[in-house]
Amino acid sequence: MWTDDGRAVRVPEVKVRALLADLLVHEGRPVSADRLAEDLWGDDPPGRPGNTLQTKVSQLRRALEQGEPGGRELVVFQPGGYVLRAADVDAVRFAELLHRARAATGAAAKAGLLADALALWRGPAYADFGDEEFARAAAARLEEQRLTALEEQAEVRLELGEHGLLADEMGELVAAHPLRERLRASHLRALYRSGRQAEALAGFDEVRQLLADELGLGPGPELAALHQAMLRQDPSLASPPRPVTARPRTNLPAQLTELIGREEAVAAVAGLLGSARLVTLTGPGGVGKTRLALAVAAGAAEAFPDGVWLVELAGTSCETAGVSEVVAAQLGVRDDTATGSRPGVRPPDLAHRLADALRGSRSLLVLDNCEHVVGQVADLADLLLRSAPDLRILATSQESLALPGETLYAVPPLGLPVPGEDPGRAAAVRLFVARAAAAAPGFVFDEASAAAVAAICRRLDGLPLALELAAARVRALGVRGVADRLDDRFHLLTVSGRGRPARQQTLRAVIDWSWEQLTEEQRQVMLRLAVHPGGCTLEAARAGCADLGLDGGDGRDVADVLDQLIARSMVEPTAGARYRLLESIAAYCLERLEQLDRLDRLGDGEAVLRSRDRYYAELAERAAPQLYRPAQRQWLERLDAESANLRATLEHNSDSRMADALAWYWFLRGRHREGRAFLAAALTVDGSPRRAAWEAGFAMLTGDGDDLIERSRTASRALAPGDARERWFLALAHLGFGDATTAGELLTEALAAFRATGDRWGEAAALASRAKQAMFQGDHARAEQAGSESLAIFAELGDGWGWLQASDMLGYLAEINGDYERAAELLGEGLRIAEDLKLWTDASYRLSGLGRIALLTADLGRSRDLHERGMRLAAEQSDRFAEEFARVGLGLVARRTGDLDEAERLFERSLAWNRRLEADYGVPFYGLTLLMAELGFIAELRGDLAAARSLHQEGLAAAREAGDRRAVALATEGLAGVAAAGGDHEKAAALLDEAAALRESVGAPLPPAERADVDRIAAAIRASRRKLVQDPADTA
Repeated sequence: MWTDDGRAVRVPEVKVRALLADLLVHEGRPVSADRLAEDLWGDDPPGRPGNTLQTKVSQLRRALEQGEPGGRELVVFQPGGYVLRAADVDAVRFAELLHRARAATGAAAKAGLLADALALWRGPAYADFGDEEFARAAAARLEEQRLTALEEQAEVRLELGEHGLLADEMGELVAAHPLRERLRASHLRALYRSGRQAEALAGFDEVRQLLADELGLGPGPELAALHQAMLRQDPSLASPPRPVTARPRTNLPAQLTELIGREEAVAAVAGLLGSARLVTLTGPGGVGKTRLALAVAAGAAEAFPDGVWLVELAGTSCETAGVSEVVAAQLGVRDDTATGSRPGVRPPDLAHRLADALRGSRSLLVLDNCEHVVGQVADLADLLLRSAPDLRILATSQESLALPGETLYAVPPLGLPVPGEDPGRAAAVRLFVARAAAAAPGFVFDEASAAAVAAICRRLDGLPLALELAAARVRALGVRGVADRLDDRFHLLTVSGRGRPARQQTLRAVIDWSWEQLTEEQRQVMLRLAVHPGGCTLEAARAGCADLGLDGGDGRDVADVLDQLIARSMVEPTAGARYRLLESIAAYCLERLEQLDRLDRLGDGEAVLRSRDRYYAELAERAAPQLYRPAQRQWLERLDAESANLRATLEHNSDSRMADALAWYWFLRGRHREGRAFLAAALTVDGSPRRAAWEAGFAMLTGDGDDLIERSRTASRALAPGDARERWFLALAHLGFGDATTAGELLTEALAAFRATGDRWGEAAALASRAKQAMFQGDHARAEQAGSESLAIFAELGDGWGWLQASDMLGYLAEINGDYERAAELLGEGLRIAEDLKLWTDASYRLSGLGRIALLTADLGRSRDLHERGMRLAAEQSDRFAEEFARVGLGLVARRTGDLDEAERLFERSLAWNRRLEADYGVPFYGLTLLMAELGFIAELRGDLAAARSLHQEGLAAAREAGDRRAVALATEGLAGVAAAGGDHEKAAALLDEAAALRESVGAPLPPAERADVDRIAAAIRASRRKLVQDPADTA
């Protein structure tokens, strides 16, 4: 048993653990005291089994309470017996994930869900009690489900091209379950595809003999057919190309109800978007701006192949995280620097990174509810539209953005019935009738009800929100009752004269009236929902309403109240089992809370906010340890969904513990400036050295501020000896900053501390960083050792991000050494993990890396496709390093296909970018030698030996300055080509020997697939020598 923050809870005494297992087996169903006593003691009960059972129940409750406050309430006695009311049971979660995996359409998504499900297993089902009568059937069922899930996982991983990894991993599993033919079939396929055909055939012979000896049966049809296919080396057994998952192109929510009466408006706005680049929908609250914008955006999706993105700004205060941060989070654009920070060079701010990411993109950005941050929205929109000529922006606001070129569309109310015409044709009537029929199934729009419906629509000015609120009351009051009460309400409004514009008065009056129809309990729940700007889960709603006694104990539960409010159109259910208030209703409730503050009432608005803050602080602390574990993806998605609420909480209360808990989340999601800002705010409350180290590390990653290296060194000196993770994080930042010396010192200290305290995650992280440092220094053996150790630990821990870091250098080493199958496996699995975690820059690098492997294995068409995908993904992230890595790959493909002009164009563009970096940073970058070599080879092939020599010599100087012997070897091979083409074949031969020795010195001889230029030069040398032997007179 584990707490939400991952701590193990010890349940003492065997019978108490048996009681817990018995209650878990029944999955929330009551178990009678007699049944429990029989299960626990069987034929040997204690003298007073009822009393003894109560003692065991008390001990279990005490253990649960010690594990987490409130835990004792999980064990409840009710009619029928005892119930364990645990919200998060692994067996239930396992079944849910299996169901989702089987419903998933893509192989990568299915593999991720199966991995999540299987990660929940920490040992046999029901541990020590699996053989007890009460648990035996349930344990057997779960074990069978686990094995079936493993079989499904193996099949989908084969589909993803992970046969090499599977061939090794499945051996132990097959040995434990030798007669499961489906499992065996996957293992045989993995062995066959990995080039281990003899082992695959031997495996079939083994299972055939086992089946005959133990069951008297032969292999089933599928296994027999697989055997025959292996014998004839059937091409169908070859590994399929790994499917590449496209990044999602929209985040528009699915609409739960039909949009009624807006056909003309949808067409009009869509037409405006065809000619105007900025269209703003204006109008009062409740007129339907958001719903209209979503309908237009959904209908225009095909016109925007690079994506249609909704950014909800209603919960943005801009106190710490501004509009740029919210937009970047929705688009998945990280705010870490593409280059890594460098002294004296200030990286672009996030708004300009967004502009770079959208440049060349045919996208539609929907900015919703801009009125309270209209200045920031206008500034960002202006920058984006000037930078990205194919971008369109559709905004909703109660006021204009006041930008040149902005086209305004005032969203009108729905059409009202015209006297003398059929009222059923009016849009307002159609909406009211549809919503009333949904709320009151017996409602019929006919001659008897038409006059009342028409009166309601006129009274409410055709405002969609007001109509929906009124329609929700038809079930309780009838349509005439609704009309009468609205007449009363508007008479009071007219008398009071509140000074609001007419339609604003209309909406306010209807919300007032709807509010007054609520019970006090419903009103209190509404007030508590209003402080969640991003909507909330049922769990969050229950936490916020804990003081109302709606815990289900007496039949009253928050879920029931929410259902009542949904039926009244006061609360809206959204995707992901969440609840939200429409902006106008939320604003009304927040105004009510402010009134409570002014009245200094017990249970005031500030208390509601404190309750919200407490829930999200606890959520952040529960999530923090899970971000290093197999449930990493689920918790990242959970925190993503709560981004607006987390920001609102931190802006209301600079909770230092909450900021600390979210630091790793901000890093993983690339929200470095947001993280730094909140940590800096927390430092003003509590100047913790550990927090200061995280803030300094984020500052280095973003390049913001002065004297960043010295600030970081100061922060590291203030750390206690045991603050190893903070030292490692600073080392990571220094590596990105180019300060390898300080990074090495910090890594050495951190690694020693991790090992001393048994921090396996920290050890793996430090080893991955050490592997990267070793690669920079050309120490391949050290990089291989550190990377392999790191990969093994991260795989054991189930940390996907960590696996990516460790596998990065190992995949590169495999490519260098010519082990292309291993490199492809590591890159393919890395791509799956990066896509799963939405780490799009990592995904871009791995797509391009797979493109390099396709290039080296002569699959040039696939190589071009993979590099193009990688470059598009990098451009969307505004990551120029990843983009240029892909561009160079396309240049290599072009040269392999003989298109020297295209290759030169691509290499020249990358070279220009590298020269700008060198001018900024004062040192050449790692890609310079490769570009010089490729351009030099192109010049040599064209016969321009002077240009070729100059390019290779410049590349050689850069390689020597960087201390990269492989790069020195490449430039030397280029100069050998120039010498051979110029007729100096002895010099060319000596240079080739020198290059080969350099490659051998770092343990990386040139693999056969990369020897095209060297073999061409060597062939020219051999031809010259043969000619000299045949005709010595030529030397005279």
